[in-house]
Amino acid sequence: MTLHALFLIPLVGSAIAYLIPSDRLRPWILPVAALVHFLWVLRVLGGTPDAVHGWFYLDPVGRLVLLVISLLFLVCFLYAPAYLRIRRDWGNRIFCSCVLLLLSFLSLITYSQQLGFMWVAMEATTLVSAPLIYFNHNTQSIEAAWKYLLICSVGIALALLGSFFLAYATLANGTPSSLLMEDLVASAGLLSKPWLHVAFATLVVGYGTKMGLAPLHTWKPDAYGESPGLVGALLAGGVTSCAFLAILRFTRILHAAGEGAFADKTLVGMGLLSMTFGAVFMVRQRDFKRMLAYSSVEHMGILVLGVGLGGVGIFGSFLHLLNNALTKGVLFLTSGNIHRAYQSKSTDEVSGALRRLPVSGWLFLLGFIAVTGTPPFGPFVSEFTILRASLENGRFLVGASYLFLLMVVFMGMGSTVLGVCQGEPSPASKKTDYRDTFWLTAPPILLLGLVLWIGTDLPKPLADLIQNAVDYWKGTV
Repeated sequence: MTLHALFLIPLVGSAIAYLIPSDRLRPWILPVAALVHFLWVLRVLGGTPDAVHGWFYLDPVGRLVLLVISLLFLVCFLYAPAYLRIRRDWGNRIFCSCVLLLLSFLSLITYSQQLGFMWVAMEATTLVSAPLIYFNHNTQSIEAAWKYLLICSVGIALALLGSFFLAYATLANGTPSSLLMEDLVASAGLLSKPWLHVAFATLVVGYGTKMGLAPLHTWKPDAYGESPGLVGALLAGGVTSCAFLAILRFTRILHAAGEGAFADKTLVGMGLLSMTFGAVFMVRQRDFKRMLAYSSVEHMGILVLGVGLGGVGIFGSFLHLLNNALTKGVLFLTSGNIHRAYQSKSTDEVSGALRRLPVSGWLFLLGFIAVTGTPPFGPFVSEFTILRASLENGRFLVGASYLFLLMVVFMGMGSTVLGVCQGEPSPASKKTDYRDTFWLTAPPILLLGLVLWIGTDLPKPLADLIQNAVDYWKGTV
């Protein structure tokens, strides 16, 4: 029941939000439910881990992902009431209900050890997040929502097919069929290797679509570009983190089966490919919200690249999971503020944000500095750790490619961000009354402060949590 409260708290909050008749009071359910959820997460993480049993167990990797999504949702939900007070045009009943359901199903994924059940929870996140993408109720947002639904549904269907292949890999050699993680890891050496390879490739394609790995990322630019900045932050830091968790679990099975080399080569290849796509499409990108989508594609590549390199790269990847979620929160929330002030996402019409919105403009600029791996922010530490893994393993060509792509991303993204922030407000931009307020800037300030803290002095409890996740994933505990 302790674990199921992680699922039930936001679920009950969603029901309450739907039943409250007042659009003015309803958004306050979000920070209240998120705070209760976060406190419960701390209670779970501070307690003694449960023994492995059955379908539901919060393993060390799941504990890390759970902390990431709960913290991100809490800070974003502090932003939500002020945002929804401005956006009264479409009401917020569906928005508040669906965003709490999203937190509920993401929490369920973190402790679902039965791979079929995990698949169901992942598919549920697709269904409840589509209305969030459509929140602006225009032709672009409905196109983005349909593209998200169609592409992610195809991906999740492939993930289901991969789960069937994995189940067949247990039957091919006469072993008892099971989709429980611990059973699969324990009997991994007996699994049919050809079917295991097919299952892994299909599962990486399926869950990689949800994660946004190239070339399966085509839903991201539209979904992130047309949805509210608040929703973009939750998708880029929350949904993708759980999709990454699914890929980690399947990769662990291949390592236990002695097929780690096959999995690692696949992940390194997809990581560099995703970074390449992100870098290319960020160069001369005029839509700053679509730019953030391609930045997300790049960082998903960094996550799987670190795992594929192994060694300290795994620690770097797990640390980057946290850094990416927090930094994307800064960028998406502040990009939403800038978009609202200018009524445009194009650098042809948006400039001089440092003058019109001093706080959001500086946060957007500092978020860019952080997300591109510049010291002293957290992403520098995690990205440097992944580079170190490539050098320690003798993967010099991979390391050189990684550095080159990071350089291209810095230059391409910097051109767009500096165009938005510097100069005078463009004469082509619309005059609006929107200005920075405390509740629309305090949450991204908090997120940026956490990223700076991680980069300068990684807290020992957090370092231990990440190291425990690494040791568990490697099978050394």
